[in-house]
Amino acid sequence: MSTNNQISVEIPQNVLDSVNQKLQECKTLLFPYLQALTVDERKSLFKMGDKTIATVQKVKMYITTNPEFAPVYMDKTEFLKDEMVVTGLKPLANLAEQLASDLDDTIMLAGSEALVASMMYYGTVKEAASKAVTTAKPIYEDLSQRFSKKANKINSKKE
Repeated sequence: MSTNNQISVEIPQNVLDSVNQKLQECKTLLFPYLQALTVDERKSLFKMGDKTIATVQKVKMYITTNPEFAPVYMDKTEFLKDEMVVTGLKPLANLAEQLASDLDDTIMLAGSEALVASMMYYGTVKEAASKAVTTAKPIYEDLSQRFSKKANKINSKKE
């Protein structure tokens, strides 16, 4: 049985190390400015999307040109700072999401191909062990724990 190999790359370790270092640098640079939220905090907030970003930017324009309509209880300085954070971070978030998506897709594809190949190897070892090939028996006993249906159900519950 032949498999359809859709990905065939070798990423040099120095490339992986360099990317990791640069991502760590990004994380370190942004750390003082980022805020983590709990699940409940995320649920309780108004969510800003593409349409509301444009609305906020339009309000920013009007606050600048017509400040007389800003309510006295509105902190204009904080509003402008918040808008600047969104404007500054949104392109970075988009880039990070694209990178994360491409990483996930590549890992999924390579992982799928590696798992299919592993299953083919296991099938061959299983067959050899059933035919009393002595060198196959310890390999089969070791791998059978990972490939048995019972083990797969337990492992999938852990994930």
